[in-house]
Amino acid sequence: MLLKKEVEHIAKLARISLTQEEIGKFQKELSSILDYIEKPTSHSVSIENVMREDEYASQTPELKKKLIEKFPDAEKGCLKTKSIL
Repeated sequence: MLLKKEVEHIAKLARISLTQEEIGKFQKELSSILDYIEKPTSHSVSIENVMREDEYASQTPELKKKLIEKFPDAEKGCLKTKSIL
């Protein structure tokens, strides 16, 4: 059950004013909604995460050299990129 203080906080966030009667009403209604959401759900089809094994793609030294030569910015055999934060 939600506390009266929590309902008042939710009303403040929604920028609505509630009377004491409405607070009591919403306290019950919001609590029943949250209780309903906590129930586990089921699916008619089994859901399974599809995984695959990591595979190493071998490359020739010539291919590696060509790729590094075509890249705009490389240093000591490594590709330089802008940092992404």
